[in-house]
Amino acid sequence: MRIGIIICGRYQDCGGGKCFRALRERLGSFARYPKDEPLEVVGYSTCGGCPGGNVEYLPAEFQKNGCQAVHLATGLVVGYPPCPNIRNFKSFIEGHYGLPVVVGTHPIPMKYMETHRQLPFWKDARMQELADDLLSDAPDVMEAYN
Repeated sequence: MRIGIIICGRYQDCGGGKCFRALRERLGSFARYPKDEPLEVVGYSTCGGCPGGNVEYLPAEFQKNGCQAVHLATGLVVGYPPCPNIRNFKSFIEGHYGLPVVVGTHPIPMKYMETHRQLPFWKDARMQELADDLLSDAPDVMEAYN
């Protein structure tokens, strides 16, 4: 499977350590892929900053490299505030490029989850349905990603 990863522009200097670790360990949203099948990142870039101008073009670049699915990084979900455009990104990429979009990469660090669960926007934004893969990680896994 070949994937592209789009991260939040606020974290443009992120080296991707947690994402690539989770990919190797098949945790977080990467748990959906069988451990015995190769998983290759064919593109990794930011959304371009709000409102996400790169999202219009990145998937085309990813597809040139054989991309079969796009992951919207966990930082778009647990950054504060969470990305207000994440649903639009998902809808646009799936509709325009025909690529499936997975919300999330690495497990949500427990320190973020504890804070977010107390904030009203988390429930209001219906994060459970949007990032269900990320919310099914065991507490010890989330702790390991702090």
